[in-house]
Amino acid sequence: MPKLNLAKDLYAATLSCLLVTDPDEKINAVSQLQPAWLAGDLLRSEAGVVEKITRPGRPAKPELVLPKQMKQRKLHHLEGRIALLHAVAHIEFNAINLALDAVYRFREMPDAYYSDWLQVAAEEAYHFALVRARLRELGADYGDLPAHNGLWEHALKTDQDVLVRMALVPRVLEARGLDVTPPMMARLREVGDGVTADVLAIILRDEVGHVRMGSHWYRYCCELRGLEPEATFRQLLREVLQAPVRGPFYTEGRLQAGFSHEELAQLKSLEDNWLAEIRV
Repeated sequence: MPKLNLAKDLYAATLSCLLVTDPDEKINAVSQLQPAWLAGDLLRSEAGVVEKITRPGRPAKPELVLPKQMKQRKLHHLEGRIALLHAVAHIEFNAINLALDAVYRFREMPDAYYSDWLQVAAEEAYHFALVRARLRELGADYGDLPAHNGLWEHALKTDQDVLVRMALVPRVLEARGLDVTPPMMARLREVGDGVTADVLAIILRDEVGHVRMGSHWYRYCCELRGLEPEATFRQLLREVLQAPVRGPFYTEGRLQAGFSHEELAQLKSLEDNWLAEIRV
């Protein structure tokens, strides 16, 4: 892949990468962003309008459908493992865009924040490439199956405030991935697909770090505003996400990612109370 002619402005360069539609070109572009930033080749501008990105750069396929239209398939069938990998590939591709948007959109953070989220973008691109390679080994490719747009809908819900973004994307959406991946890996090994399980193990390792970054910057924002982090998180779940954090939790992974034992107990209680309210 050729070296991109990146703009000297960090935000312009990140927006350019965010809007790239071709997966291979996006991976190439993202791989150049973090080294350019760390080398001092990209600078933070003081001006410029921050655009609302209703549609980030993505290929024409997969077709986007409602979550309830997604078919569930069993992992002991090849079709089921392909469907799982396709869903993970779609998550990782969206995660590239989410990390880039976190850099492009929020202009008042310390330099370390941008270093962190450019690292996340590069790692998400690596994850996507791993999953896509495994899909191709199984005779499929990204775009062969439908997907849904839930991740980017959450980006739009949180694009006005970095505190809300850090609370509800890394600490809810990515943290949910921490919870569901270990049992998924175990099931894959049970059906004899250790190769796919090993791919998910790499993703899980890195995602712990991504959620930890989200926890760090969320608490940084809370401290700046004089807010108590755990109470504020629960309030955002009710008022913005309008849903509890779902269990069961992968306790070890969440603790490594910046959650406390007390917070996990409170989130479990919140989920139980929420379900009780629904049943009334």
